[in-house]
Amino acid sequence: MTQQQPATEPLTKEMQECIQACMACHGVCEEAMSACLQRGGEAQTRIMRALLDCSEMTRMCADMMMRRSPLHNEMCMMCAQACDLCAEACMSMPEDEVMTRCAESCRRCSEMCRAMAGAPM
Repeated sequence: MTQQQPATEPLTKEMQECIQACMACHGVCEEAMSACLQRGGEAQTRIMRALLDCSEMTRMCADMMMRRSPLHNEMCMMCAQACDLCAEACMSMPEDEVMTRCAESCRRCSEMCRAMAGAPM
């Protein structure tokens, strides 16, 4: 576990970029959930669950980094895993533009979070 960064020091550029990636991913997951709900019967439970998990994880991960939680590295690793699962679920509907954008955002967020967690890519 890493040391907590003092709240008076500015966030690193890498952390700011990771927060932005998390928040962008959160937004596109919310958009994809809305699209799935509008579609009705097409929205599979597995996809909705992955979208919900990813949406919540990315928001929480960004929050933890912004408040410089000493647990942010571990949260980033969990967030990367949620993003990977969500990207996989979204790609089960490759013809859907919203789902494709969501998968792309999830992959980018996963890469950023793995780097922030210090894990190999």
